[in-house]
Amino acid sequence: MDIQLNGEARDLPAGTTVSMLLASEGLAERRVAVEVNGEIVPRGRHAGHPLAEGDRVEIVHALGGG
Repeated sequence: MDIQLNGEARDLPAGTTVSMLLASEGLAERRVAVEVNGEIVPRGRHAGHPLAEGDRVEIVHALGGG
């Protein structure tokens, strides 16, 4: 299936979840915010949130500083 990830086209296997996507991008253990089609997906729902054809996914890294 084709999705948009941070504005770039990606081809993923059917049934890919947000957790699986994060793992494939090397972000599974990172502090990130994930938005699918304009809606935030809470971390507790990443494993149970399947992606669908045409989804627009934005992943934002949490940065600290001062």
